[in-house]
Amino acid sequence: MAYRQNSTEDWGNLPHHVVLQVFQHLSLVDRARASSVCRRWNEVFHIPDLWRRFEFELNQPATSYLKSTHPELIQQIIKKHAQHLQYVSFKSHFVSALTVVFVNSKSLSSIKIDDTPVDDPSLKVLVANNSDTLKLLKMSSCPHVSPAGILCVADQCHGLRELALNYYLLSDELLLALSTEKHVLLEHLRIDVVSENPGQTQFHSIKKSSWDALVQHSPKVSIVMYFFLCEEEFDPFFREETPVTHLYFGRAVSKEMLGRIGLNCPRLVELVVCANGLQPLDDELIRIADRCKNLTAIGLGECEVTCSGFVEFVKRCGGRLSQLSIMEEVLIPDSKYSVEQIHYEVSKHLGRMWFPDMMPTW
Repeated sequence: MAYRQNSTEDWGNLPHHVVLQVFQHLSLVDRARASSVCRRWNEVFHIPDLWRRFEFELNQPATSYLKSTHPELIQQIIKKHAQHLQYVSFKSHFVSALTVVFVNSKSLSSIKIDDTPVDDPSLKVLVANNSDTLKLLKMSSCPHVSPAGILCVADQCHGLRELALNYYLLSDELLLALSTEKHVLLEHLRIDVVSENPGQTQFHSIKKSSWDALVQHSPKVSIVMYFFLCEEEFDPFFREETPVTHLYFGRAVSKEMLGRIGLNCPRLVELVVCANGLQPLDDELIRIADRCKNLTAIGLGECEVTCSGFVEFVKRCGGRLSQLSIMEEVLIPDSKYSVEQIHYEVSKHLGRMWFPDMMPTW
C-alpha cells in the first residue's frame, strides 16, 4: 500500500517539461482529462507551449469515447487556448469549433484543413485575425470554399509561402494576387486535380500569362500537381507552357498528354505515371528528356517502353536522374536489348548501379 502511495506521489512530482512532453502526444480531450489528475498536471495544461502546435480531429466514429464529449466542452477548451495556437491541423465536422479557433487566434502561421465544412465567411475571420502571421495554408475536401474565398486569403495574407488547394479553387486572379510586389516569394504550391463526377467534370484553363507572372515573382516556387482524372478530362491541361515542377498521375494518362508535357513543362523535376496503356512511350520519354532539363526523378507503373527507347531516355538525361523507379514489366525487349542486358547500359549512363523494380510475389 505504501508503494502505491509513493508511486502516485512520484507521478505528481514529475518535472513540468516531462509532463509537457507527455501531454503533447495526447488528444484534445485526453489532455483535458489528464489536467484534472493533480495541480501540477493542471498547470502544465495551461502552459502556452503546449498549444503552439495541435491537430484537431473531432469527427470520431460513433463507437469512440468522444461520443459522450459534448461539443461545448471542446469549444471551451479551444477558446481558452486558441490565442497560443500557431500550427493547426483541422479535421472535423464541427465547423463551430473551427470558427472558435479562427475567432480567438491571433498568431496562426500554419493551417491544414481536411474534410471540414469551412466556408468563405470562416476564411474571412481567419484572415482578419491572422493575416500578418499566416505562412502555410493547406486545404483538402473543402467544397464550401469558393475561388473568391481563397482569393481573399491571397489578397491579405502577404506572408503566405505555402498553399495547397483543389484545382477548382485555382484562378488567374489567385495567381496574380500571389505575384504582387507586396507578397513574399511563394515557395510551394500544391494543386489536387480530382474529378468529383468521373467523366462529367468540366475543368477550366489557366492563362499562360498568369503562370508567367507567378514564376517571374517567385522563380524558385515548386508547383506540384496530383491528377486523378479519366483520360477524356485532361483536355484543358498543358496546351500552353505550364511551370509545373512535380507531376503525379494516379490514373491512366494518354500518350498525347505525355507528349504535351514534353513540349510545355520545361521546369519539370519529377514525373510519376501510374498507368498508361499498351502503347510504347519511347518518343514521349525522349522528348521529356530533351526538353525537361531539370528532370531528376521519374517513376513508371503500368506502362510500356522498349528497352532501346528506355536506354536512349536515360542516356539523354544522364547522371542528373537521382531517382529512377521502373517496374521490370514496363520494359519491352527488342532486337538491341533484353531485360537482362538493360541494367548494364542504364547503369553506365547513370554512373551508378541500377536494376528495374520487381513486382513482389506473395
